[in-house]
Amino acid sequence: MFRHNLLVIYRNFKRFKSTFFINLTGLSAGLACSLLIYLWVNDELNIDKFHEKDSQLFQVMENRVQAQGIWTAQSTSIPLAETLKSELPEVEYAITSKLYDGTLSVGDNDVRTKGRYAGKDLFKMFSYGLEQGDANQVLNDKNSIVISEKLALNLFHTTENIIGKPIEFQHEKQYVVSGIFKGTPSNSSEQFDFVISFEVLKDKYSNSANWGNTGPETFVLLKSGTDVNQFNKKILNLVKSKSNGEVTHRTLFVRPYSSGYLHGKYENGLTAGGRIEYVRLFSIIAVFILIIACINFMNLSTAKASGRIKEVGIKKAIGAYRETLIYQYLGESMLMTFLSLFLSVLLVILVLPQFNEITGKDLTLHYDPKLVVTLLAVVIFTGLISGSYPALYLSGFNPISVLKGKLNVSVGEVWARKGLVVFQFTISVILIVSVIVVYKQVEFVQSENLGYDKDNIVYFFREGKMQDDGKVETFLSELKNIPGIVNASSIGHDMTGHNSGTSGIWWEGKAEDNKTEFENVGVNYEMMQTLGIRLKEGRLFSKDFSSDSAKIIFNEAAIKFMGLKDPVGKTVKLWGNDMQIVGVTKDFHFESLHENVKPLFFRLSQGSTYIIMAKIAAGKEKLVLASMGELYKKYNPGFSLDYKFLDQEYQAQYAAEQRVAALSKYFAGLAILISCLGLFGLAAFTAERRLKEIGIRKVLGSSVFSIVYLLSSDFTKLVIAAIVIALPVSYFITGYWLKSFALHIDLEVWYFLGAGIAALAIAWATVGMQAVKAANVNPLECLKSE
Repeated sequence: MFRHNLLVIYRNFKRFKSTFFINLTGLSAGLACSLLIYLWVNDELNIDKFHEKDSQLFQVMENRVQAQGIWTAQSTSIPLAETLKSELPEVEYAITSKLYDGTLSVGDNDVRTKGRYAGKDLFKMFSYGLEQGDANQVLNDKNSIVISEKLALNLFHTTENIIGKPIEFQHEKQYVVSGIFKGTPSNSSEQFDFVISFEVLKDKYSNSANWGNTGPETFVLLKSGTDVNQFNKKILNLVKSKSNGEVTHRTLFVRPYSSGYLHGKYENGLTAGGRIEYVRLFSIIAVFILIIACINFMNLSTAKASGRIKEVGIKKAIGAYRETLIYQYLGESMLMTFLSLFLSVLLVILVLPQFNEITGKDLTLHYDPKLVVTLLAVVIFTGLISGSYPALYLSGFNPISVLKGKLNVSVGEVWARKGLVVFQFTISVILIVSVIVVYKQVEFVQSENLGYDKDNIVYFFREGKMQDDGKVETFLSELKNIPGIVNASSIGHDMTGHNSGTSGIWWEGKAEDNKTEFENVGVNYEMMQTLGIRLKEGRLFSKDFSSDSAKIIFNEAAIKFMGLKDPVGKTVKLWGNDMQIVGVTKDFHFESLHENVKPLFFRLSQGSTYIIMAKIAAGKEKLVLASMGELYKKYNPGFSLDYKFLDQEYQAQYAAEQRVAALSKYFAGLAILISCLGLFGLAAFTAERRLKEIGIRKVLGSSVFSIVYLLSSDFTKLVIAAIVIALPVSYFITGYWLKSFALHIDLEVWYFLGAGIAALAIAWATVGMQAVKAANVNPLECLKSE
């Protein structure tokens, strides 16, 4: 019986070749898309989940009360980790940590890489795979360093017998290798190749015991069974109590360490999404694309039922049970989905390199029990959903009626088929609108005037001998003499996010409980001119004024927040010192456009300017960078010029949006393609059923245009209905997404009209091909067989 059913299925596939290939193509494309999204979603959901003690691992966060609301920060006070470990019995381990880029050297071999200052219990908390060394001791000594296997190979060309060997750090200090770890896996949110004791960094801070300052991050490993909610209540006001009531606007809480990657966005102290929103979005898209492919199968199978009525009638007449027919047709559906799965896997293998390039990941398709089970579940579910309606529909025919050639098509069946077509195109139109809006917002972000000139600005961090303030001045003087350098200076801010804040500003009329933090930017002379920051009133810092170290410049947002009128010449206090306002700049965006412009001040402080920035004339970048590299080696031997372009770093803030734009474009195209495949099949079937009607109309004098209009009008109505449903839904969805940006585009009418017209044009083109083909058929061929 099984062999017979397989033979029947094979013959039916041959008999209805066009339907078979349309269904196979649609299902394969839908499954391939779903598989790609599954790989991406699975990778996103597993970021930072590789740690063995993941359920006990937490990061300490701070809620800081500001005038504009509560700001949630990851930076904490240096004494926090030690206090938590010694005073709270729920804490098994606690460390303070900070990421850091540096140059490591063995002999003449210099390697610049990412590192981490961390507490001694790092490898007892996190599963970074310590291969050599004792986790209890590797970071106990300030002179010890733990390196990754990759870094060991780069420095020593081996991982054997290097424990105890020296490594020079920043050409300043030698450390001894105390351990080797595997390295951070690709699904780690933090990538680094060496670890040095945080005590080294702590010694550099003269005020490291001050609870009023923040900077590094704090992580804790809670003992098994700890009630996290109760623990959060215990640490809520810890900063206030340890600062003797001086710091009242900062409260603490912990979040699961592995949740930070996906749930990193906070609004007014509460979790408000993050990357998880894109995970949900693409999961929904995968489901919808798969549903669209299933709809094609159902529509075409039921539409083709008229060609199989005699088969059903004969089988029922000779005693076939309905259950047998259901199994047969479900068998056809399941075989189709398994064939589609095979093709979809091949498609994924082919496009995975390009997909990785778009998503910035390193996804692979390999044997994974979870993946296999998921694929089988999706295929079986798809097969059952796709084949259930056709199976129940075909097996329910009355044998006497079907043998007489009578097939009563119910009104409900026709409306169901039309409803499914409307659903397909509704999803397609929503995706088209979404692609347009995301693309326009990304374009807006890239072209928006930030209030300063980010183009052709190259910057690099001061390190090694360049940390000497006197040497920096000489270096900048020579740097400006390089042909093609427009201007150069130094700054304490990279202009791509929050760097340093302080609530230590006092002005006349300030409320005592106002702890709002101002962005604190230390600059050197001519830095603001280099960036092209525009002045609203007053002046910039100048060497013509010897007392400018006691002067301060605010942005418009700060002046507005303080409520100062005619601010130039007025005095404020910064950390208890009098500072005279000499200028006010126009507002500019030093954070991403997701944020509103916050209060900011500039102060003249060369010692706080750890970044050198230079403006390069357009078209001179290659020659200038070569000359800069040579000059840098002269002043800082042993270090390579590790520069970045400011505009590129700015764009990197929107990597997620850019990837969403790229992926949405492809997924929207795929959804439209699959929808049009189904429409193409239904149009072909409709034309086939009405072939004799077309022949009669042509004999009676109907034109090709009138016949094309006749065949296209019903489908046009369905697509228009889909557009009417889709446009308000897409308006709500895109409007909600745009709210995540402080500055965003307005939703214009043409976005929606353009999407609707595009969908209608694609549908007309799809149906039109079949309609024109049918309209041009020879009427004699249509009528002779009757």
